[in-house]
Amino acid sequence: MQSLHCEYREHTITASVMPHPDSPLPYAAGCLITAPDGHTSKRMSMPMQFFSDLENAQRVSLAHGRALVDKQLDNGHEVF
Repeated sequence: MQSLHCEYREHTITASVMPHPDSPLPYAAGCLITAPDGHTSKRMSMPMQFFSDLENAQRVSLAHGRALVDKQLDNGHEVF
């Protein structure tokens, strides 16, 4: 499975979607964030967010990653 990724505010965000094949909503959204210094976060999951199609799960995962980068840079909260 190929993962979507994007560059945002000098960070690389990679969708990390976990498949759950026996579920009616088989894709769990999450992301990995790589900081400018090369440090990569653990998988940052979206609590209780499951999707029926892979493409939608990946897009939502990237949006979640962008929100986490904003939270860390703008609010000073260490998120990842």
